[in-house]
Amino acid sequence: MSNDSRHVFITGGTGYMGSRLIPRLLDRGHKVSALVRAESKGKVPQGCDVVTGNPLDAVSYKDRVQPATTFVQLVGVAHPSPAKTAEFRTIDLVAGREAVRAAVSAGVQHFVYVSVAQPAPMMKAYLEVRAECESLIRSSGLKATILRPWYVLGPGHRWPYALLPAYWLLERLPLTREGARRLGLVTLEQMLGALVHAVESPAHGVQVMDVPAIRERESRATV
Repeated sequence: MSNDSRHVFITGGTGYMGSRLIPRLLDRGHKVSALVRAESKGKVPQGCDVVTGNPLDAVSYKDRVQPATTFVQLVGVAHPSPAKTAEFRTIDLVAGREAVRAAVSAGVQHFVYVSVAQPAPMMKAYLEVRAECESLIRSSGLKATILRPWYVLGPGHRWPYALLPAYWLLERLPLTREGARRLGLVTLEQMLGALVHAVESPAHGVQVMDVPAIRERESRATV
């Protein structure tokens, strides 16, 4: 590892973004450890250290976070929808709370969390849970980067491409510009670029990357 390389601990490493982020971090010379349940050990990308545990219980893995200095929390309900209100509180909120506890216990230097764009006119329960997790991060004293995408376009997540013409118009009208940009669409590539940037450029306090900031990081993370 080079002097700029980091040891990154990831929860949600076998998920939609995590499974794509890990190889990218490894290719850039970082060391990665991924928390997985025992039945998912075979899904971890090659070259990544496996930590077996339960993301909903920090006790099951907090002693295995070290020597990582960066913690990336990606656990959450797949395909969020208003019908999953209960799951947001039993999975997203609990996993976020336990990740913060584990990170504090391990003395990590930087915490990375994928939240959601806010305020927004829909998905109230989802926004509330993500806001609660953000509050837990801030009150923990951790240095952190919080990413706030709205919808991530990529494999299996392509239907909103039909909305791009409407977004193009709304972003150019003074009355709707700010909201359209805050709740804009980002690509999976842009999210991965933003996550790599967050890992490699730790915040000095708590930094928020909104949709425009996420969009800016795609090309910088591929050099």
